[in-house]
Amino acid sequence: MKISVLCFDLSSNAFGRAWLLAKALSRVYDVEIIGTSRKGGIWAPMAHSKIPVKEFMWDRYPKFSRVKKNILDAIDGDLILASKLMPTSFGIGLQKKYSSGKPLIVDIDDWELGFFYHSGFWGGVGRFLNFSNPNGLPYVWRMERLVGEADAVSVSNRFLQKKFKGALLPHCRDTSVLDPQKFNPDEMKERIGLADKKVVMFLGTPRPHKGLDDLLAAFKKIGDLNVKLVIIGAENQQEFLKRVDHSIRESVVVLPKTPFQKLPELLSAADILAIPQRRTSDSVGQIPARLFDAMSMAKPIIATRVSDIPEVLNNCGYLVDPNKPSQLADAIKYILNHSDEARVKGAAARARCRQKYDIHNLESGLSGLIEQVIANKAN
Repeated sequence: MKISVLCFDLSSNAFGRAWLLAKALSRVYDVEIIGTSRKGGIWAPMAHSKIPVKEFMWDRYPKFSRVKKNILDAIDGDLILASKLMPTSFGIGLQKKYSSGKPLIVDIDDWELGFFYHSGFWGGVGRFLNFSNPNGLPYVWRMERLVGEADAVSVSNRFLQKKFKGALLPHCRDTSVLDPQKFNPDEMKERIGLADKKVVMFLGTPRPHKGLDDLLAAFKKIGDLNVKLVIIGAENQQEFLKRVDHSIRESVVVLPKTPFQKLPELLSAADILAIPQRRTSDSVGQIPARLFDAMSMAKPIIATRVSDIPEVLNNCGYLVDPNKPSQLADAIKYILNHSDEARVKGAAARARCRQKYDIHNLESGLSGLIEQVIANKAN
């Protein structure tokens, strides 16, 4: 049986969830990933994916109509799995379902409208009138109203489950790959020029709702040059550093986006993984995937009380309130002064990840969903 996984933008971090779904399914099924690429190519951290990818260049309407037809012709799986509630994934999947009768599952890991709503009323009005963008607000709004047309729904967190129903399938990780026993933290610190330093690491694209500004503000309060903030994922390291307050610039190290294969060894250098999500319309409907990277690598984690983070960690990390740099600073200092306790929490986080959030859990959940859809079709 072949499954076509639809990704709305291969060149963005949206590829991460699509790839994760495809990877879990590839243990049992023949799988391919199909989608548009707005910037051209595959998202850098997973550019060397071994899963077959069919790429189509993104364009605006009316030119996108031709692109869409080409994608529809390329979907040759027996079942379609659309990653994200977006027109260039779920919308195209629906069209293929209507024309071919192939079953369609939609996987929702973000509240897409939340990303539009953060711009306020007039910003929302402007976005709603953006009809040339295939993934513009009016079309995304329509996608939410069509969720019931899918043969099955899966979601990554409870906010989305409450909104759209469906099976809860959180982000997962291959804990045999993200295994701290395979790496030497001291060697990795030396390689990145931070030997004998304490490292607080932030992983991910530095967007406002991810709370990096709060973390930078926390470092102003820490004021210790032996404690370094390592940021992985900024598009342009030098441009980003120019925006960092001069008083803490010596404490900040910016590394480029890292291929997924090399991520575990970089994470091994962290003494703390910080996930300071803010509570906004962007973040209430998502659970940060990097939380599971940190758990799998047995790292002490500081995170905020947003979305399902407290439930996922379940006392295996340190929680602070969102938008509170002073609490972040206090938590960082506490962990560095209580390293034995932090090590125990990190080990507990890995054990919890292996039990509940290993990729085998995702494989089992998806396979069950697919079997249910096939059985329903047969009846």
